[in-house]
Parts: sequence; structure tokens; C-alpha cells
Amino acid sequence: MYKTIAEARAYANALARRLPPAAACDLLVLPPYLALPAVAAALEGTGVGVGAQDLSWEREGAFTGEVSGAMIAEAGGTFVLVGHSERRHVLGESDATVARKLAAALAAGLQAILCVGERIEAREAGRAEAVVGEQLEAALSGRSAADMARVVVAYEPVWAIGTGRTATPEDAEGMHRFIRERVAAAFGHETAQALRIQYGGSVKPENAAGLLRREGVDGALVGGASLDADAFLAIAGACAPATGA
Repeated sequence: MYKTIAEARAYANALARRLPPAAACDLLVLPPYLALPAVAAALEGTGVGVGAQDLSWEREGAFTGEVSGAMIAEAGGTFVLVGHSERRHVLGESDATVARKLAAALAAGLQAILCVGERIEAREAGRAEAVVGEQLEAALSGRSAADMARVVVAYEPVWAIGTGRTATPEDAEGMHRFIRERVAAAFGHETAQALRIQYGGSVKPENAAGLLRREGVDGALVGGASLDADAFLAIAGACAPATGA
């Protein structure tokens, strides 16, 4: 919940001006709902994608304050976050809610970034993989390999976001390997290999290269560091040529 419409437009214009001629990775920004049309217009033709931070599981109806996938698409969004750690752990969304939102995103023709990740209690109890596995199973149950072509998974170790604790590149690589193995078991090796798995645990210019160059880390879901266009582009610049972000 950062940036007014005017601030978001200025950010998008700055991003458009400073983009390198040929980015080494795919870039996507997810502004607040109200700024979506302005940001989409400012970034049109740049190759930078635009999406939303959340959506309703309903297509329409008496759900005051909610925003549907169709509304996001008409506003210029092509992506949407589903199950972000703050939605789960600050605003109380359950695995069942996340699953319904993922289904709604796909039904609306959007590409979804499905967020999964464990809290510190689970990691210290040795249950990190169990928790992430449960989140994946709940969200992806009933989905098809064709659906998975429009899904990105983002691993967010909640214990490493704004806590002063740092997840190592090895932590990221290990969990990404686990996620890919679970997707392979459910949808086949080819689908798992094609899946993009992003890392989202306090990524910033100082640690981006070490994270993005680990095996199986296909990109970054950037939080606070993305609020500054120069910092965001510095993270993008840390991508190896074959790496997406």
C-alpha cells in the first residue's frame, strides 16, 4: 500500500526512461488497484508487464470493496498476486481462500503469481517443507498442466522478511528444488521444468546476484526495494542472461 496515482505514474515514467535497451530478464510491476490504468499507460510499449496485488474469488456480486479479475484485466493488468505472505499472515487468508483466488485469476484469463512460504515457527520446528507442500497442494489441487503454464510460484520465507534475519542463497535453492519436485510429481517433469519459481525474501541490490544465480531460482518477487526505480533496475541488472525476474 504505497504510492498514490500520481506517485505511481511518476515511478512508471522513471522506470520507462531508465530501462536498458535490452533487459536481461522479464520485468513486472504490481501497483495498487487505483494506479493500475495510469501505470499500464505509462509502461505501454516498454515490455514491462503490469499486474495487481490481489483479487476477489468472485466474478461479481454484493462484495463491497472487492476487485474482480475482469476489473483488473480491463484496467490493464495481465498478472495478479495470489496468497502473498501479508494476505495470509497479516490479513488472515486461508489456504482455501488462496485456492479460490487462484481459480478466479485463471478463469479471468490472468497469469497468477502464487505465493507460498513458512513462518519462523515452522522453520525452527523442521516443518518448512511440510508447510510449503501443504500450501502448494491446497492451491494447485484440481489444476491442470495447461493451467500451470499461466502460474508462477513465488517462495516467500516469511521469517526473512523485515525481521533482520536473512535467508541464504542455499535456503532459496533448497526450497525451490523442493517446490519443483512437488510440481513434477503432480503435473509431470516437463511442466515442472517450464515453471518459473521466484524468490521473495527481502531481495535488494546487495543480495540479488547471489540469489538469482542459484540453480532453480528463476526470478525475484521484490518488496520494499522495488519502491525506488533505481534500486529495482539494479536488481534486474543482477540477472544472468538466462535468468528471468
